[in-house]
Amino acid sequence: MSSSFSPDQSADRSEPAENAEVERLIDHLLRKGRLETESPTALYRRLQDALRSAIAEGVVSAGAMIPGERELAQRLDLSRVTVRNAIKGLVEERLLVQRHGARTSVALRLEKPMTVFTSFSEDMVARGRVPGTTWLRREVGMADGAEAMALGLSPGAEVCRLHRLRLADRVPMAIEYSVLPAEFLPSPDLIKGSLYAALDRRGCQPVRALQRVRADVATAHEARLLEIETGAPILEMERRCSLENGRVVELTRSRYRGDAYDFMVELARRG
Repeated sequence: MSSSFSPDQSADRSEPAENAEVERLIDHLLRKGRLETESPTALYRRLQDALRSAIAEGVVSAGAMIPGERELAQRLDLSRVTVRNAIKGLVEERLLVQRHGARTSVALRLEKPMTVFTSFSEDMVARGRVPGTTWLRREVGMADGAEAMALGLSPGAEVCRLHRLRLADRVPMAIEYSVLPAEFLPSPDLIKGSLYAALDRRGCQPVRALQRVRADVATAHEARLLEIETGAPILEMERRCSLENGRVVELTRSRYRGDAYDFMVELARRG
């Protein structure tokens, strides 16, 4: 089935709001950067510090596009080399993100607690982001041996397979591969945004999950989908969700951008 984009919630950054944010950023850089004063600190480092403080103080929001190299150089009366070096350092710090064919943006870094399980859509809405989905593949078919074993099914039982690119404010964040017994989700068309919302409507909402997380690197195909470099860090999470009666309802393998996600666990000492 062909790819398609569907916003889980319709809201876009308006152009006037984006322009206002750009003006706030330029004003902040002119005031905080000390760009016209004599200083032993290299000019690109002063600009870098000012950009860093603009991000930390929320002058520009996470995920926002910043002006291009040429515009910043003109507005700040700096050379493009100075601007380029300042931005390069912040990209290396993962405060800014550069994607092929797009403007540089503020990193959209999210913390995901691992003590409760929520859907991607729920995570994004809770953080004020607009979740979205690009369908890469969706089908109903016969379970292979590995799927049948993981889901506790008989060989050849029907399963629903979902392959999705997940987005936040239209920025690619994760690739998800899910497989569910068809008795719980007989058709992918039942999903209108959140998978868990679809399961809830059918009375089969998962109540517990077993998760495993490991570090990996992006393949060339994944890099194209996530708009990152081949070999960039990836966080892979495998989740197996169960109903109250212990039946496995979902097996999902998610591949998250390493520059955008932190998995967080709160620990306590045995006492």
